[in-house]
Amino acid sequence: MMGSEPQISVIIPCYNAERTIGETLSSAAMQTLAAIEIIVIDDGSSDRSAEIVADFARADQRVVLHRQVNCGVSVARNRGIAQARAPIIAFLDSDDLWLPDALATHLDHFQENPELGVSFARVRFMDSNGNDTLASSTARVQGLAPQHLLYENPTSTTSTWVVRRAVFSAVGGFDETLSHAEDQEFLFRMMVLSSWKLAGLDRVLVRYRASVDGLSSDFSHMERGWRCLMDCARCYAPDLVAAHEARATAMMMRYLARRALRLQTGFGQAVHYMGRCFHADWRLAFAEPRRTFLTLAGVCVYPMIKALTLIK
Repeated sequence: MMGSEPQISVIIPCYNAERTIGETLSSAAMQTLAAIEIIVIDDGSSDRSAEIVADFARADQRVVLHRQVNCGVSVARNRGIAQARAPIIAFLDSDDLWLPDALATHLDHFQENPELGVSFARVRFMDSNGNDTLASSTARVQGLAPQHLLYENPTSTTSTWVVRRAVFSAVGGFDETLSHAEDQEFLFRMMVLSSWKLAGLDRVLVRYRASVDGLSSDFSHMERGWRCLMDCARCYAPDLVAAHEARATAMMMRYLARRALRLQTGFGQAVHYMGRCFHADWRLAFAEPRRTFLTLAGVCVYPMIKALTLIK
């Protein structure tokens, strides 16, 4: 690779990821598409993350390490974009893994679709220890419109994003003021401010690590972050947001209810969020009956299961 131009620049933001960064780098380095550069932005790690990356860089000249004080993942990604040399940029979080043909498959997707700005694929979920959970993402991958970005994140994670550099030239980078939903805000901005398209591949190309720490998230913080997304979206497309805000609110409340159910002590919060879901748009029960009633069933069944576990 020395002296040659990469076809894809891989950007890996990294913060205190010594347990997973080695495996993540290996999955990037072993891509069937070899003409890549791998840019790791260490965001002020206090563990051995940077040292592990530096060892990789000595063994593989495609790996480049940049270090910065802790500024957050959006700043790290934007710095990586500024350092990238390729016309296509891929993102990989420091605890996720790519299947070997991920980048080659996305490159084919771009070559077949010149209007495509962001390509993504389905993810397979693993637990925090890297064990397969047998679950994969099921959101739509085709026919996406801007309002779908208000409802949920169909891409699941930026680890499945591959983006033309021209998109960043057209609409800018990640909003560094957002601490939640910055990925959805970027995709919404691209879809309403440019002619670039968002489309996914109906196959798994990423193994996504679900952190147990994520299950204990501050729900109010997540909701505030989502409302910041809606405020940003309202600046770009006020009429569109007004038309879809009720449905988007209901879907966000349902999402928070599902997360709450995954907590041992989250039943009260799940009831709270499902109540707000139906208050925002009760028609969601008919528009998406399976997801809605499965969540509602969890809210109803959970206390019975809990009671049975207390019976000696």
